[in-house]
Amino acid sequence: MTTETAKRLDYIDWMRGFACLTMFQTHCFDSWLSPAARQSTFFKFSQLVGTLPAPLFLFLAGISFAMTTDSLRRRGASSGEIARKTILRGGEILALGLLFRLQMFVMGQGHPPSPWTDLFRVDILNMIGVSMVVMGIVCWCVGKIASASTSMNIEDLRWKSVWSAAAIAFVISFVTPPLWTTWRPHRLPWILGSYVNGVHIYGKPQPWLFPFFPWAGFAFAGLAVGFFLVTDLARNQQARALSLLAAAGTAIAGFALLAAVQPLQVYSEFDFWHTSPSFFAIRVGIVLAILWLSYVWCRWGPGVVGFSPFITLGKASLLVYWVHITFVYTALSILERHTQSVRSASFGLLIIFVSMTVLAVLRTRLKWRKSARPA
Repeated sequence: MTTETAKRLDYIDWMRGFACLTMFQTHCFDSWLSPAARQSTFFKFSQLVGTLPAPLFLFLAGISFAMTTDSLRRRGASSGEIARKTILRGGEILALGLLFRLQMFVMGQGHPPSPWTDLFRVDILNMIGVSMVVMGIVCWCVGKIASASTSMNIEDLRWKSVWSAAAIAFVISFVTPPLWTTWRPHRLPWILGSYVNGVHIYGKPQPWLFPFFPWAGFAFAGLAVGFFLVTDLARNQQARALSLLAAAGTAIAGFALLAAVQPLQVYSEFDFWHTSPSFFAIRVGIVLAILWLSYVWCRWGPGVVGFSPFITLGKASLLVYWVHITFVYTALSILERHTQSVRSASFGLLIIFVSMTVLAVLRTRLKWRKSARPA
């Protein structure tokens, strides 16, 4: 693949594959390390890296959503048709998330077995699906507003979509702290409340879940970046556009870090690591930097030379997410859970990485053969 379009898609797939690797190490060490090993600096660093996979996957889902929407717009699809296709896809991902929870329940994740309420835990797949549904609604609204204006062309629509998505990401991050504390929607059934702030059955939000606030903010940040990348400016000067995003991300992260250490706080209850808009902005900045590095690696580095396990994993990220969890957290775990040293768990991580890469290769080839068959 040598065209600019191919390179653009390659660096996005490479970034998604990198997210898979960070996810593998997070889950493997969390599941397998013994209590003593979990007290090590190594494990703490592993879990710090573990703050990246979810933002990366949601951010990339937003980018892909924007590119799909823009492609449909350029083909002349109506706002209603685009909304139906994109919202349906979001619904499919949400259904897969619920099916995944059912599988984990049946296969006995955890000892003792999980309670039935875990069937409705808000996991990352659930939130990707919900975010896509809401993004579809937002894009439909923006498209309807644009269609009412006879002077707005598709380039204007792209920029309007950029600023709309960025504004929503900003609002999500800033209303998250009160929705986790003073504005908590107590009257909602816990199944619905979990999608708002991750309260689940515990009466208060749980930081290990993935509620809409704040996690959907990363999807909308990706949506804004995705629409920016399909503007004429970004298409004609792609390297400069990605560099601009990296610079903006650095500035955003720096400003957020500075704001976080100020003695004056806006919120009555401040939780930097879970609900803080500052931590949200810092992670957005880091994700933008990774986006730029992925582009540089794939355009000027060896990222697309020969076989790339990251690009391969990125093309089958949903499948490898589903399968690797089965062999890390359930009764089918390839290593005995909570008993391993760093060395043995690292060896298990290598096995997971290699096997998931092989699985992704097989999935990609099967998909290619199906598409190559004559109609």
